[in-house]
Amino acid sequence: MSGEPVDVTAADVWPDDADDVAEGVVANWFAREGKQVAEGETICEIQVEKVSVDVPAPAAGELAEVLVGENEEFARADALARIRSE
Repeated sequence: MSGEPVDVTAADVWPDDADDVAEGVVANWFAREGKQVAEGETICEIQVEKVSVDVPAPAAGELAEVLVGENEEFARADALARIRSE
């Protein structure tokens, strides 16, 4: 399954005390498009209400596409980026 795109989402790291919150904001991208990332590597930081949360890469590969830019809002289930898996 080499090269299959894998969506990066915030659903797995969403703060427990923010279950009633539907949107977050991407605070920072630590990885840029085209960069190789390791599974579990922190690739961005999101903010949900006033809580900052690191988002890890769900798979190793190339960060192929950033879908939500810094300071942009997203819904809880939205894909933030896509990784082309190794």
